[in-house]
Amino acid sequence: MDKNNILLTGFMGTGKTTISHELHRITKMEEIDLDAYIVEKMNCSINDIFEKQGETFFRNLETDCLKEILKKKNIILSCGGGTVLRTKNVDLMRQNGKIVLLTAEPQTIYDRVRNHTERPLLNQNMNVEYIAELLEKRKNAYFEAADMIICTDGRNTADICQEILMKIEKIFGKI
Repeated sequence: MDKNNILLTGFMGTGKTTISHELHRITKMEEIDLDAYIVEKMNCSINDIFEKQGETFFRNLETDCLKEILKKKNIILSCGGGTVLRTKNVDLMRQNGKIVLLTAEPQTIYDRVRNHTERPLLNQNMNVEYIAELLEKRKNAYFEAADMIICTDGRNTADICQEILMKIEKIFGKI
């Protein structure tokens, strides 16, 4: 592997953005948030893209932006919760970095996202049961894509980042 990218994936609310910020602070690697990149590129919110263009348009845009971003080296990329649902995205990610799956229980996710309105897939279904159902549907895609799995329930950011960096070094060598 010629690129030392750390690619954070997982369901919304598992801590991708928080962990990305801390990994950036620790490693000084460039940090990119895929959803923020899309928002900036399109000059509108993810909610607006979903509403006006639909999920298929958004997923195509997500793939195109992923290709652009992964031309870079030594980045920490926080991916959207649905990025790994497309095989071509996972293939691209595997070729260009280490895929770190962050997990959390449905209740934890709900507690973290319940006051947010920028979650298009949850806006009409903000409850633990729906989160559990959606997690179950996506579980195989998440686990099959992952090089490593890190549970974020009840843990502090520093411990999670330390575990990620230790596992990356053990599996892939020093960044």
